[in-house]
Amino acid sequence: MKTIDIHSHLLSPKVQFNRLYDRITTSFFGRSLGVDPKLLRVRPYETYVDAMASSIRDSTYVDKACLFGVDVRLDKNGKEIDRDPTVCALSDDVVAVANRYPNQFIPFFSINPRRGDALEEIERQIENGCKGAKFLQNYWGVDLNDESFIPYYEKLEQLGIPLIIHVGSEYSIDSFTEYESTDMLRLPLETGVTVIAAHMGLGRINYKLKFWRNLSKNPDYFDQDYYQLLEMLEQHPNLYADISAILAPMRARALRHLSEQTQAHEKILFGTDYPVPFTIGMNSYDLPKQQRKDIGKIANPFDRYTAAILEYFPSDSPIYRNYNKLLAV
Repeated sequence: MKTIDIHSHLLSPKVQFNRLYDRITTSFFGRSLGVDPKLLRVRPYETYVDAMASSIRDSTYVDKACLFGVDVRLDKNGKEIDRDPTVCALSDDVVAVANRYPNQFIPFFSINPRRGDALEEIERQIENGCKGAKFLQNYWGVDLNDESFIPYYEKLEQLGIPLIIHVGSEYSIDSFTEYESTDMLRLPLETGVTVIAAHMGLGRINYKLKFWRNLSKNPDYFDQDYYQLLEMLEQHPNLYADISAILAPMRARALRHLSEQTQAHEKILFGTDYPVPFTIGMNSYDLPKQQRKDIGKIANPFDRYTAAILEYFPSDSPIYRNYNKLLAV
């Protein structure tokens, strides 16, 4: 079985891994992601890109990965007000890496709809070979139901470009939680855009006093956005969802429940959210101890992620081939 990873990230070419989150990630998860932590500190960007491309090349399960960056945060006048030094990689950076490794990456653009030349930039990136779009509106502080963005959505619909929208928690970058809900999908869907809701609407800290509920496998304690998204998948023919980063503990607890929602499987796509770290041995899913240990020994990060997912979605599951409905690859 070979599949496409619908959701992976390029980091900023100027990344230095200086933030506390980055230092923890490189120290504890660098090797597990197929990256030498020492080289990351010396040649961070090139080491990251080369290691990611090599892991895809050598993967048993992942043929290619859809790669995207994150555009900068802009104010309402289109003026830049923030550029995260780790996460913000521009679309031209993504295209350059995809051209360098055409057998490993499918480029997606990330264009903030507040850009004055957003529509022209969409066309330019399509000419550059981009096959999709990615929004991180919770970082941008952008309400996607702003009707001034309708021309942007109409452009995506006319060009047949799928749009990945972040839905659910975000811990790797400063963000505005009010722009993370399933409500952000409404106007793009109404405009006719083919939308992919990322992360299944899972992962928020909903219980602060009874914190254990955030890790509970009891469906009563799952995020409401998760249930809303399952309903919306049935209601909207142009809506899909991906399982990227679902091996994070506050999301992994829902894997068994999601595997049983068979009516939704034709609308769900496989994705990892590389390089977001994940754990195999210590997690909230229901895999036996020995199985966790065996999966944890898999060196390739894409294969390790896939091996865990295969325990819930077997190799004949449509989630591994649904990308064919959205991408001409």
